[in-house]
Amino acid sequence: MKKNTVSFRIDTRWCLDELLKDQRISQRDANLVATTARTRDKIHWHPLQIIAEFDFVDPSKSNTKLSIDALTTWLAEKAGQAVFHIDPLKINAGVVTAVMSYAFAERHGILAVQVFKDEVVIASAQPFHHEWEENLKHTLKGKVITRVVVNPAQLHRYSIEFYKLARAIEGANNSDSVNSNVNRIGNFEQLLDLGNNQNPDANDQHIVNIVDWLLQYAYDQRASDIHLEPRRDSGRVRFRIDGILHNIYEFPGQIMTAVVSRIKILGRMNVAEKRKPQDGRLKTRNTKAQEIELRLSTLPTVFGEKLVMRIFDPEVLVRGFKDLGLVGADFDKWQKMVKEPNGIILVTGPTGSGKTTTLYSTLKQLATEEVNVCTVEDPIEMVEPSFNQMQVHHGIDLGFAEGIRALMRQDPDIIMVGEVRDHDTADMATQAALTGHLVLSTLHTNDAPSSVTRLLDLGVAPFLITSTVVGVMAQRLVRTLCPHCKVEGLCEEAAWLELTQPWTATIPPKIFAPKGCLECRDTGYLGRVGLYEIMLMSNDIKRLLNDGAPLTELKKQAYREGLLPLRLAGAQKVAQGFTTIEEVLRVVPLN
Repeated sequence: MKKNTVSFRIDTRWCLDELLKDQRISQRDANLVATTARTRDKIHWHPLQIIAEFDFVDPSKSNTKLSIDALTTWLAEKAGQAVFHIDPLKINAGVVTAVMSYAFAERHGILAVQVFKDEVVIASAQPFHHEWEENLKHTLKGKVITRVVVNPAQLHRYSIEFYKLARAIEGANNSDSVNSNVNRIGNFEQLLDLGNNQNPDANDQHIVNIVDWLLQYAYDQRASDIHLEPRRDSGRVRFRIDGILHNIYEFPGQIMTAVVSRIKILGRMNVAEKRKPQDGRLKTRNTKAQEIELRLSTLPTVFGEKLVMRIFDPEVLVRGFKDLGLVGADFDKWQKMVKEPNGIILVTGPTGSGKTTTLYSTLKQLATEEVNVCTVEDPIEMVEPSFNQMQVHHGIDLGFAEGIRALMRQDPDIIMVGEVRDHDTADMATQAALTGHLVLSTLHTNDAPSSVTRLLDLGVAPFLITSTVVGVMAQRLVRTLCPHCKVEGLCEEAAWLELTQPWTATIPPKIFAPKGCLECRDTGYLGRVGLYEIMLMSNDIKRLLNDGAPLTELKKQAYREGLLPLRLAGAQKVAQGFTTIEEVLRVVPLN
């Protein structure tokens, strides 16, 4: 790039003139921008933000709007600089904010976004302003400055967020309350101090700010889980997004301890007890003023308490089955099952496969004014006013079996049991089904037919299974391709055969592959969809079960009756362009 000799800041007039020269707007558009008064909250907006507000159509590109991203790309091309998209998941706020002070960054409208051994990448929305470069070069001690252009709205937002977080961490680090506890991290080496109940640092204002940032950041990034993992001298923060964990930040060890203590206080957990696992709940609001439920779980590790927060989407209960991916023949089978007046319906799959979402969505549909829906859960995942929910308390001998027994005296129509874990729970569930109730519950098995043998292993007699079980649905969640950037590709025969063997499935003429864009954070995937395998308990399957047939025979009969295995359900999603072969193979069992 050939740098201009004169340093200047672009304004709205300059942008309009240059856009006119490049035939990106009309004279009428330019006059409209120039004569429109600014409201008070828009006086300090960047020129590109002002122009983007008018939502002009680019004459040089038919049907393309001059969005803020399009204008940012145009400005970068004018300056001969690259466009940079700030992805907070990929930026170490502590490192980039150490490059320069907030006052310097704010004064010149710049932000360090990447720091390498010999290079620092500086983002700006004023690419022709370079008075600050010489001053910064002196403090960088020989590192090369590479300039990029960013969306001005992003620059403003993340400059505030990154420096606010850095200040909070620095302030907490320097706080006397934190330093007084530096020797009480509670790791393996200080095992005797684990029960210490003095945690004044947890209410330090800097720690409060860090926790607030952490939660809001997780909501913005669509995280389903937040992991706070202590290490010897530091603590790692990770978010699970679309089923995949991402490293987010590393806190100093004492900061991590204070953050965990702060969250335990908010979740009404025993802050003094660090030697035993604990569970808690927390309710907050996101930026859209929606109430967010978080389920908290702590685990003592060699370097302190590990905390996992599961975030429950407030819109999950109003999500339709189509949004969950339960459509077509699978949807018809599921509706047939849940409309039965009594019996047991099982949903099976590993942790995080969407079983709870499926059950809650189903119960929401079934919970009309004419029926009494009761649940017994461990713990209650989401609070729903239309259900009567009860939580298991093992400390007072209130388990699933005892919960079902109590619910039986509450005149229920539909009972949801969080999980069938043992013989007593399985026995009470079958008794409830035999006495005229519809029971929905979950199991942990690889596929639908295996659920029947799992009940046998729990001690349920074959005749009780055939009398009560209506059907079983196994499910998995796969990431869906980003609709904004997915690209067409040819289906490799070897990969397709690996997915569909030993079944025969027609190779689709084309499939789609991930590419990566701003919308999906360059992952190529955005959101998740369910894969379903539904087995109805037919008379032939019941006969085989009563005759003591092995699992292989049960599976063969289910396949003959139209059971679509999870792998073939995944192959259908691949052929329809929803996901990839690699993604299905990642989550679906080999058998």
